[in-house]
Amino acid sequence: MGSLLQSLWLALGFQPVILWSDILIYLLLGCGGTWLVFALRREDWQVALRQVTANRVAMISFCILGCYAAIGFLDTLHFRVVSASTPNGEGIQSVLDRLSAPLVERTEKTYSAPFATHLFAKETMQTPDGRQIRDFPRLQHAGTHLLNPDDKWSDIGKRLLIGLGWGLGIGAGLLLVIVWLGHRLWFGVFLLVATLVVTETVVLGQSYHIFGTDKTGQDVLYLTLKSVRTGLIIGTLTTLIVTPFAILCGILAGYVGGWIDDVIQYVYSTLDSIPEILLIAAAMLIFQVGLREEETIISADKRLIYLCVIMGITSWTGLCRLIRAEVLKLREIEYVQAADAFGVSRGRIMLQHLVPNVMHIVLISTVLRFSGLVLAEAVLAYVGIGVDPSMQSWGNMINQARLELARDPVVWWNLFAAFVFMLGLVLPANLFGDAVRDALDPRLRTR
Repeated sequence: MGSLLQSLWLALGFQPVILWSDILIYLLLGCGGTWLVFALRREDWQVALRQVTANRVAMISFCILGCYAAIGFLDTLHFRVVSASTPNGEGIQSVLDRLSAPLVERTEKTYSAPFATHLFAKETMQTPDGRQIRDFPRLQHAGTHLLNPDDKWSDIGKRLLIGLGWGLGIGAGLLLVIVWLGHRLWFGVFLLVATLVVTETVVLGQSYHIFGTDKTGQDVLYLTLKSVRTGLIIGTLTTLIVTPFAILCGILAGYVGGWIDDVIQYVYSTLDSIPEILLIAAAMLIFQVGLREEETIISADKRLIYLCVIMGITSWTGLCRLIRAEVLKLREIEYVQAADAFGVSRGRIMLQHLVPNVMHIVLISTVLRFSGLVLAEAVLAYVGIGVDPSMQSWGNMINQARLELARDPVVWWNLFAAFVFMLGLVLPANLFGDAVRDALDPRLRTR
């Protein structure tokens, strides 16, 4: 069987690789799809969905989040390139790495500013007549098509017009298709703008480093795209770990009560009394022992999973408190007391009556917590207890920018790129979360 698979991989030219974080992402997608199917069977959820879809700001935010999710999913499809000379495969790559191959291969010597044609720092150079001078050397990949570097801005203007033409052509076609299918106009306009951004990025990225390069000469645009998956995993997988445990403990504490309620309250009160940063730092130091013996990407992936687990352990208490308070109110409602009086088991009451009626709190808390978790990763990486330094993340980029801002002149584009991409993810998440909260709040719900 192993030889048959090996022959298949050689014929295809690649061998699929599934990391632990990939498994959790697929599990999250499956659970989310299953929950959506069952949730939409309820009338109250259908009303809430109609209210959210009627909110243009919320739907545009959802489309932006979908673009981030698509980038993260492409970076989740891992594989090894195999051939007759390397039957065991080369290093682990992702589909995003292969699509971004032009950015990966165009590595410079060190720092270069956005759209620059020369390195950021002077070097000792030898002139054709044998003299040594201090000057900014030309980049090896960006702007090499220019005979005269002073023509850079006119060349960028031409490329912007080329990208604008391609973007308007493709985007206008998509807009006409959307209008012809009878969908909402705002979705077609969003596709037009997104197409313009993509075409401009592709056209300019072929000849320039749009966000410059970092200390090792890597393209900063590629690093920010690779950081999307890390941010999404921190925001979503931590929630996947937190939510079931918080629901179980909150319902047990609020409905069963007694010594179970006392134990659960004691546990989350104790966790809340411990400084979160210290708890995460201590746990990370314990869990990461022995990871250095494995391949770098596998070790970094496991450290990311450990970080999600630890952040989940330290962040389930808030949701548990909210669910417990809601269940204390729900257990006094007539239909719950009637079910208890008719001899319905406690487990069935909790599954059929309590869990569905606290899911709006769970969903609101999940959406609003996502932004906080993405920002928390940046803070943890800044203090040195976040994801592995070899893994691209916005937190590591900000941590690196801490030293770059002390240079003279300042290297600002690493921090700027991380800020732009984090803002592009967190702001739509907050706007969409506000719309979901308004739709699920009975006091604000409109029909």
